[in-house]
Amino acid sequence: MGHIQDRWYRQARNPETGRLLFNEKGKPVMERSELYGVGLRYKVRYLDPDNNERSKSFADKQKKRAEDFLIEVESDKREGKYVDPQAGRVLFPVVADRWVAAQTFDHTTRERVISRLANHLKPFFKAKTIGAVKPSDVQAWLRWLQDRGVSERSRVLYFTHLVSVLSFAKEDKLIVSNPAQASSVTRPRVNQRQVQPWRPERAQAVLNALPVRFKPVVRIPAGIGLRQGEVFGFSLDDVDRERNIAQIERQVRIVDNVLCFAPPKRGKTREVPIGGELLSALDDYAEQFPATEITLPWVHPQGKPVTVKLLMVDYDGLPFRRGGFRLSVWLPALKKAGIEKPTRADGMHALRHLYASVLLDAGESIKALSSYLGHSDPGFTLRVYTHLLPTSHERTRKAVDALFRDGLAAA
Repeated sequence: MGHIQDRWYRQARNPETGRLLFNEKGKPVMERSELYGVGLRYKVRYLDPDNNERSKSFADKQKKRAEDFLIEVESDKREGKYVDPQAGRVLFPVVADRWVAAQTFDHTTRERVISRLANHLKPFFKAKTIGAVKPSDVQAWLRWLQDRGVSERSRVLYFTHLVSVLSFAKEDKLIVSNPAQASSVTRPRVNQRQVQPWRPERAQAVLNALPVRFKPVVRIPAGIGLRQGEVFGFSLDDVDRERNIAQIERQVRIVDNVLCFAPPKRGKTREVPIGGELLSALDDYAEQFPATEITLPWVHPQGKPVTVKLLMVDYDGLPFRRGGFRLSVWLPALKKAGIEKPTRADGMHALRHLYASVLLDAGESIKALSSYLGHSDPGFTLRVYTHLLPTSHERTRKAVDALFRDGLAAA
């Protein structure tokens, strides 16, 4: 059990015998020590769970605070919640780096997270120890991001990273609680905008505007719902022609500025039905522009080399880099198609949304669509596309009319 030492007073001793002195009521007689008036008065001494002696000092007239602290320490030790007050003296950037090192991100995600921490968290918290971060600091950081013009969506992402870093610190017993989860912190939220797919006419206009060599970048995402990196990594060898199924097994992505093959997003491979019209168009394309054998490392620059016959490459016979493709191919095609001021909604993802809207309009289930799109949760698919579901009013009226026509009306 710990105890509280009064550094300014000590029990007096008989100068002749050296024995401790007590008054007539049996209480110790106190006298000023040589430390009287110097430094903090009360020192709480206790043993931590590893039996190491710890202490914490309190000023004069703060004995009650010292007693409360000792009670809290002993209680936390019994309940396994003890946190060493000295542990939180590690700087925030050091803890953030430890958190990243402990994660099982893929290489590209790790690269992006490190960049976000370096640009949007560390500059604000660089001088803070992890134990000194308060809810008010978190709120001030959110305002700092807002003042710098950081978008709502990005603020949500960066806040998620901050919560994770602080939770990591809490689990490692560097801090008692997560200040980012305090009730006084206003958590940033994104107002979910409804997806507005391109109309088929717009997709056709962009298709017409593209050079023949690049027309699959419209046909593939509109026909089987692939993401941009998956389009760049697509091969006709991935098609099971007996089952009319496209097996989505890879994408092209950039890791440390090196092109690599990698599994689809979240490592989720999938099978997607492919229609005869699309397959025929891609076969015709392959006759004019034969597939190119490309060898890239798998997942990261030091990964095992993998060779794939890519359906579509750039003019130099190399896999596409997203930035280069956007500037040299996509934006010129949008302009030629009459889209003078393209927005975020005019990226290749718009064709994936078009694919989803066509399937929903045809009566495909959310569960099947979720599988084809490679979503991890059908609930997410439903939230994104629920407003595109065809109205059920007419179907409901017909069903109820049939009920009455076949029996209830006669009664």
